[in-house]
Amino acid sequence: MDQALVLQHLEDGVLTLTLNRPDKLNALNPPMMRQLTEAMSDAANNREARVVVITGAGKAFCAGGDIAGKPEKKGELSPEEEAAAAERRAKRPPDTIVNRVKWLRDNMETSRILYDMPKPTIAMIRGATVSVGMALAGACDFRVASNKAIFITSFIKAGLSGDYGASFFLTRLLGSAKARELMYLSDKVGADEALRIGLINQLVDDSELESATMTLAQRLAKAPPITLELMKRNMNAAVDASLSEQLDREASHMVMSSMTEDHKEAIRAFAEKREPVFTGK
Repeated sequence: MDQALVLQHLEDGVLTLTLNRPDKLNALNPPMMRQLTEAMSDAANNREARVVVITGAGKAFCAGGDIAGKPEKKGELSPEEEAAAAERRAKRPPDTIVNRVKWLRDNMETSRILYDMPKPTIAMIRGATVSVGMALAGACDFRVASNKAIFITSFIKAGLSGDYGASFFLTRLLGSAKARELMYLSDKVGADEALRIGLINQLVDDSELESATMTLAQRLAKAPPITLELMKRNMNAAVDASLSEQLDREASHMVMSSMTEDHKEAIRAFAEKREPVFTGK
């Protein structure tokens, strides 16, 4: 069985996914890629999880990809892990360009699942956030960063064009001109600058990162989940939709949300001058 490279913790409706490779600054290797895709898919279908937080263990969020990392030395894997690795090698398709593209695209599905997650998502960012790390953070609805966070696209420095949706997310967050600047030049962006250009939503002292993130997460977890899902569909579609298409979508979702029990609860709570309790129905 593979080591748990993505930890999962569910508490009070908040599911926290932690990239767990701190000795490598949470750089993604193939086993972590597989586990992350599985964890994202499970999170999307977990009705108990109203909010998903993604973060990194140790002093970094994610230092990018480690696809070309050194193979594990003999003795570094348990017998079960050795057997699983041998089985994967035996099933590995021929090393062709087509198969390489398919393999990478399958792993990059993580970004699509995260972006389309039918519930709010938050990236809790500390330390290095590089290449794939920037893409994963960009796929989230919110980014809360420590004052020790740094951001670097880094692809150009490795002679690579970029993956995991980095071009998609940065362009939508920052606009084409700034996204091209970060991708082409790969300059380091500090936490203050990240807040100024809109790369992150909230900047806090490193000692307050967890509490600030969980305060936001709990606020979202108390909101009506069906309404948030419909609202998120609206926001994701608004980037490319025409006004007419967006008005059609909003009309449909507005009627759908008005038919929920949570809408009725909101009306009752307003009349009774109390806080509503939403059940996701």
